[in-house]
Amino acid sequence: MTKAVESYRLDRTIPSDLYGRSVPDQTMSLVTDALDKWFALLDDGTYVPEYVAPVIRRPVSLTVERREVMCVDQPVVRLTFASTDGAALASWSPGMHIDVELSSGRRRQYSLCGDPSASTYTVAVRHVPDGGGGSEEMHALEPGDTVTMREPRNGFPFGPHEQATFVAGGIGITAILPMVRAARSLGMEWRLIYCGRSRASLPFLDEIESWDSGRVTVRTDDVDGVPTGSDLMQDVTGGAVYCCGPPPMIDCVRRAFDSTGATHLYFERFSPPPVRDGLEFDVQLVRSGVVVTVPADKTALQSIREVVPDVAYSCQQGFCGTCRVRVLHGSPEHRDSRLSSEEREREMLICVSRSTGGKIVLDL
Repeated sequence: MTKAVESYRLDRTIPSDLYGRSVPDQTMSLVTDALDKWFALLDDGTYVPEYVAPVIRRPVSLTVERREVMCVDQPVVRLTFASTDGAALASWSPGMHIDVELSSGRRRQYSLCGDPSASTYTVAVRHVPDGGGGSEEMHALEPGDTVTMREPRNGFPFGPHEQATFVAGGIGITAILPMVRAARSLGMEWRLIYCGRSRASLPFLDEIESWDSGRVTVRTDDVDGVPTGSDLMQDVTGGAVYCCGPPPMIDCVRRAFDSTGATHLYFERFSPPPVRDGLEFDVQLVRSGVVVTVPADKTALQSIREVVPDVAYSCQQGFCGTCRVRVLHGSPEHRDSRLSSEEREREMLICVSRSTGGKIVLDL
């Protein structure tokens, strides 16, 4: 059950100056603004302490404890990691993911899909032949191998509602699965719609189909056809919708959401979003002098990878910061959710940001 939280408010009464004007203390204003935001989280009725992400994300060394192949059609491997030195791992909650730093230097992010009460981290990774090499490295891991990870963080928070609809597409089930488990344990009213190309491509089916069959719908493209937004949202009468999967599925859910009785929509993409309102521009890579043309419907990262295949990247959605590059000349059109105003004066995230016009020169 959701824990009741007492409401708090701060007294902002401040003495006037000699002319009767309010003179706020600048330091205290910053403190009280921060505290007001924190207390607002408590006031909205959805705060549960165990769903708060850790602030500091240390690098930790983990060892592969178990490896299991879950699907042979579009192979998925489930990997369970344990602490290499026996130290306790940071706690996590539904929706959280970890950054895995691979031996090649690549960094990739994977949703945690195991048991939050366990002393291990579990992820499930689909093999993507043209995905940049990250999934191939993950699939090559064997028990006893070690990797470095960053402690969990949350870009897709789960908050208990009286009613929730969960929509998962393919490997997007990894983010959704712990949420459904939590909803079941909390006694929420819930439904799950799980979609994929075929049953042979869907991991975790045995567990999911062991739940209440009246709450679970499994759709496959080869039998049911590609779902529309109305197919996915037709029975949503209220509460929250949580969606994770490929961009076309998320777009369908977003378009159909307003026609439902739901009040909240949360979603996470497992692949880059399409470029919207893009204009063609040129990028000069200063280290080689090569000029790359970025088409209107492609990202700078996609175009740069054609000439610099090992350029660093991870989320491809503008929030992890792995692909940040120093801008030497030109004006970026920032589309990220990571950089501060000061950082945007000299850097950009090439996975989403573009140029406001003309050539842009990067320290690459």
